[in-house]
Amino acid sequence: MMVQLDEVTQFSHMPEGQYFDRKSARIKPEDAVRHVIAFANASGGQLVIGIEDDGTITGFRRENAKPIESFEQLPITLCAPAPVVQARRAPCVNDAGEDDVVLVLDIAPSSNHVVEKRLGGDVYLREADNSVRLDREQVRALEYDKGQLWFEDELARGGAGIDDVDREFLARYKRVIGAEHMDDERLLVARDFLRDGRLTDAGVILFAADPMRFLPSAWVRVLRVDGTELRTGRNLNITKDVEFSGPLVNVVEKAGALIEALLRDFQVLDDNVRFKTVPEYPRFAWFEGLVNAVAHRDYSLQGDYTRVMIFDDRLEITSPGTLPNRVTLENMRTTRFARNPKICHVLTSFEMVRELNEGVHRMYEEMDELGLPAPEFSEPNGMVVKLVLRNDIARRVPYVAAADEVPNMARNKTDDRGLVVNGQELTPVERTALDIAARDGKVSTRILAQEAGIGLRTASKTLAALAERGLLTWHGTSRRDPQQHYTSK
Repeated sequence: MMVQLDEVTQFSHMPEGQYFDRKSARIKPEDAVRHVIAFANASGGQLVIGIEDDGTITGFRRENAKPIESFEQLPITLCAPAPVVQARRAPCVNDAGEDDVVLVLDIAPSSNHVVEKRLGGDVYLREADNSVRLDREQVRALEYDKGQLWFEDELARGGAGIDDVDREFLARYKRVIGAEHMDDERLLVARDFLRDGRLTDAGVILFAADPMRFLPSAWVRVLRVDGTELRTGRNLNITKDVEFSGPLVNVVEKAGALIEALLRDFQVLDDNVRFKTVPEYPRFAWFEGLVNAVAHRDYSLQGDYTRVMIFDDRLEITSPGTLPNRVTLENMRTTRFARNPKICHVLTSFEMVRELNEGVHRMYEEMDELGLPAPEFSEPNGMVVKLVLRNDIARRVPYVAAADEVPNMARNKTDDRGLVVNGQELTPVERTALDIAARDGKVSTRILAQEAGIGLRTASKTLAALAERGLLTWHGTSRRDPQQHYTSK
């Protein structure tokens, strides 16, 4: 029988990580504040004061414990600006058997300001179970992410000026916005793309004839791969590789035209048992993915570029930088934030950009209407955002399942009831669970519930059943472990 632990005892057993930490009440508030700042600058978290690192509950009655009020007040006295922190005292019995309390600080993420230490100006960020001090360049990157500074508004390096503008495209832009009468330089100044005779980074990205002279990573690469995995060396299987640079609108249009030419059509039976032609992917889904990748990417990151890779079974779009500001993988269908608002505004003039969440939501709908798996967004290495669209080719082209280049498809077959793996029939929710485990390396109850649109209890039962059938492996210290998860066999 599972014993219900009280809240403080649970805190003493929880592993420290991205969203949780605990400290002794003997720590100086000046030292504890780094963790408050780190959580606020990341995605928020919970700091518990009064429990040792090894989990011993010592509370505030222990000798040399600092006053509890000094910790309750530290968001105001030691942070600038003050983050939003909810403080509460949780009753407990300490390791000496005395009635005591621990202090629970629930720290909200700071969405529009970088929080720093009031004395000294040190900035910290939560990374896994560490609160890391950031250097000057890292702080600047965080300020971009919070919208405190805008990279696109800075003057471009290299002295880019009016002579570097693609006049033909600028004339096209003027026609689109009804400003044909305005002088080129006056228009760019009025829209804040030209300042003191120099183009801003947004001005370079949008209007320069050769943006890569000033921003070497401002380009898009489209590749077609023969098969389902990229090979290298003598086995290189890239059949198309084209790079696009220039004014961003032109880049999107030319890259989009190539992608459309490389994608296939399929013949399927409709409800009247007649063949009809359907696209490999809905155009809106892949085009929206491309536009989002260039509109919301982090242009301050040098050394990487936007890429589109078309495989036999999927299309991948990779954009440098993490999701902007308060947008997360979990809330991206409902949360709005533009990292590059001026760039987005120009793309909107050409009817390319929609609100971030509106376009993403419609991508899911379009894929579903075509009977395809939901779009898959991820941040695989914490430095890029990746979108994967899958074409369900094993079902749409049955003979492909026997081909050597798709061995996983050859082992799995579909029917009207769902997916069959190793002779075991799966429901759509079970299939989703296995897909997440294969994609991310693990799957949790919360992630399955979100992606499958089901309740937590149903998700928990589904994962437990898959583990009992030998299709997943459970990992955790107990069934109440908040870090428990499942991996593929």
